Amino acid sequence: MHTPLLRGLAAAACAVAVATAPVVTDAPRAVAAPGAYLVSQTRTGQTVDLAVWSPSMDRTIALRVLRPLDTAAPAPTLYLLNGAGGGEDSANWPGQTDAAGFFADKHVNVVIPMEGAFSYYTDWLAPDAGLAKNLENNGHNMWTTFLTRELPPVIDAAFATTGANALAGISMAGTSVLDLAIQAPQLYRSVASYSGCAMTSDPIGRAFVSLVVRMGGGDVTNMWGPVTDAAWREHDPYVQAHRLPDVPIYISSGTGLPGPHDTLANPRVHITGKNANSILTNQMLVGGGIEAASALCTAAMGQRTRELGRTNVTVNIRPTGTHSWGYWEDDLHASWPVMATALGL
Repeated sequence: MHTPLLRGLAAAACAVAVATAPVVTDAPRAVAAPGAYLVSQTRTGQTVDLAVWSPSMDRTIALRVLRPLDTAAPAPTLYLLNGAGGGEDSANWPGQTDAAGFFADKHVNVVIPMEGAFSYYTDWLAPDAGLAKNLENNGHNMWTTFLTRELPPVIDAAFATTGANALAGISMAGTSVLDLAIQAPQLYRSVASYSGCAMTSDPIGRAFVSLVVRMGGGDVTNMWGPVTDAAWREHDPYVQAHRLPDVPIYISSGTGLPGPHDTLANPRVHITGKNANSILTNQMLVGGGIEAASALCTAAMGQRTRELGRTNVTVNIRPTGTHSWGYWEDDLHASWPVMATALGL
């Protein structure tokens, strides 16, 4: 699944994970075929790596689960989505943030899909040969079906959860989480979107979505069809804002201006064998431009929800910050109290 094409939107940083010796066990099927089921799980401390069979995509999907200390008492679940790389490269929540440590003392299961690069975590109209080749899979992308219908019953059965769910994502997935909440309005009790762009069907939004898909070698017409197709508007959270569920929603972005994580003191810019100054410059220039666009989308979404009289949406546009992991870690920390309360914690 790993390929040189896999890279984040803002090539901000990479991290080397230190592996420990895992114990691998085969897990019984959570549901009978032809439904989704748990193929295997690998436990290392509070971390569990899963392989889950997706019938809609006709392949197994890799996920990482951060478990609470007390596994005897049922816990709610936070689904935490990666950005454009889908977790298939080094730019992912476990590798770039303190997620494991942050949630270690919290009574919640954190489920992180480690696939889905360049897919927008949506159901595609057709398989994609370009993504199949570059991501070394079959090109079937049915992520809305997997995340909202197939996966939750498997997680609930495997970990005896409370059945309460929240959803959060960055960048590409910052767009996706809003659409997923619209497509499955009863599933999540809270949603958080970090540095995404809710506007996907206007000319600028379409161009941005198309660019992300092309980064992985995909053809965006296989996703939502030609730009005249109604699917583009159907999956536009700005256009469909009236369909957002009435649950606590947290939307955040920086402005693109350099902030506290845009310095050489940021350990993420120090990658062995690479020039830290060059990485930092790219983070500020490329990541700054992307985040400035994200801020415009975030402000527009805030205005749209206010016009609709929605009081359940919190909009946080930070005065500084680029499109990079340090700020997303901060956003996760800042939004967690909102999600935790909604989950009953």
